[in-house]
Amino acid sequence: MPQLPEDIIDRLTQMERRIQQLSTAVNTRPALNTITGGEVEISDGTLKISDGGTLLVQRPGTTEAMFRVGSWQGEEYGLEIHRQTGSKALTLFNGDGGAGSLQPLRIYDNGSREIISDDVNTGGLARPWLAMLPPQDTTQTRWPQSAATSWTTIAVSYNPVWQPKMRLLLNTRLSSGGAGQVRVLVNGVQWGDTVTAPNDFDYTALLGSDFGALYATTVKVEIQAIATTGTVYANPVLMHGRQS
Repeated sequence: MPQLPEDIIDRLTQMERRIQQLSTAVNTRPALNTITGGEVEISDGTLKISDGGTLLVQRPGTTEAMFRVGSWQGEEYGLEIHRQTGSKALTLFNGDGGAGSLQPLRIYDNGSREIISDDVNTGGLARPWLAMLPPQDTTQTRWPQSAATSWTTIAVSYNPVWQPKMRLLLNTRLSSGGAGQVRVLVNGVQWGDTVTAPNDFDYTALLGSDFGALYATTVKVEIQAIATTGTVYANPVLMHGRQS
């Protein structure tokens, strides 16, 4: 039997020793439940949290949650988002611990005050409470009116803009034997068509071509009338914002 060079025997011994070291390291490694200085990527798959699990993102330097979703209390699952300052931004939970509890969606300002929420009992908004048009006088002689033969503003209001569209419904009337027209201006520009009284003005459209410039500003809404003969009356009975 030919003699193997001595350096080969040494190398085989070293390889065996290294294999034993690797085997020991694999069998004694700690649980892989911490990632430091890295990231987790899921491609064409799902990160699944079940059986009472929770996904938690803590604010820097604290143990307080910035984002939390999953098991909440008892059998209830919920969601909560905080600003990095710690104030609430959004929540979706009830807090009664029930798996079938109705969970309101709440949005908060930077003081953790609830500003928007849905009505989980019947649907629609719970907050904010929106302004509604009060009942209007049904006696037309007490309505905004004009006998002028040139366009005259007979009613005006100022409204903050939160939605791009508006709907406005006006009832118009005439005195006996009268004739005339009614129109609406928004920030001094005619909005909608001119209607001949006693036809109603019922119009829904964008408040302007540049919603970004109008958003959160206050617009001026004017009702104008012009009489050919007699007196023209106009009365707003419906007005609200709408989405585009």
